Amino acid sequence: MENKSDAVLAEPPPLNEGRRAVHETARLCLGYALLVVFCLGVSVIAVAMRVLLPRVLSRRWGRRLAAASFRGYLRLLSLMGACRFDLSALDALRAGPPLIIAPNHPSLLDAIMILSRLPDATCIMKADIVNSVFFGAGARLVGYIRNMPLRTMVQLSVADLREGGSLLLFPEGTRTRRFPVERMQGTTGLISKQAGVPVQTVFIETDSPFLGKGWSLLWTPKMPVTYRVRLGRRFEPAGDVAQFTAELGGYFEAELQASRPLSATAEASPA
Repeated sequence: MENKSDAVLAEPPPLNEGRRAVHETARLCLGYALLVVFCLGVSVIAVAMRVLLPRVLSRRWGRRLAAASFRGYLRLLSLMGACRFDLSALDALRAGPPLIIAPNHPSLLDAIMILSRLPDATCIMKADIVNSVFFGAGARLVGYIRNMPLRTMVQLSVADLREGGSLLLFPEGTRTRRFPVERMQGTTGLISKQAGVPVQTVFIETDSPFLGKGWSLLWTPKMPVTYRVRLGRRFEPAGDVAQFTAELGGYFEAELQASRPLSATAEASPA
């Protein structure tokens, strides 16, 4: 005969599909709202820091502020049950030599995940993001680099690497549309050659197309969405840019084809 206390303590039945959909939609809306709040908060602080601090200090502290904000945002997504993250592999790149950090690009959260762990890194961003209301002031404060015009982007990237920082650059140039990876752009090899800096490959794996290319912000994914980051091969500074680009593309293709699908129940460490 079943003990009543055992019945009370038994695991509750899973949510039915209707309730699950409502809960996931609520998490999605809250996640978007929190991102807006975090970005606006950083932008307000960024304006004050640019006025009150010397350029060198405002950029250094601004990057650490951005990293802390991103990390706090990802932690809230985890606590809400919206996402699960395993980003611990990135910690090996902190306080290391200058690198071009080159990940694949399955979703809009990719830069946030990587920069949350690397407070001294800069990032190449689309010009319209740097000029936007939500991200603009913060991006300019920390010295994130516009992707246009190309010559200026390369010059600023090389200068930043020579100062000892690392550079986050997505070698596909956009979020992945043709899986497992888009055709590589030559920019990574060009900057690596001019700066004389190695390229550290990074693989972002997920179990969902959430916020990928073509994903509508109105669509609700099945939650939690799981993300895992792992480090790949570190390429020596490029010599021949075309050859380097082809080798880099072949390596990404082979690694991502061979990787096991990421299970939604995979263990993930706190963001």
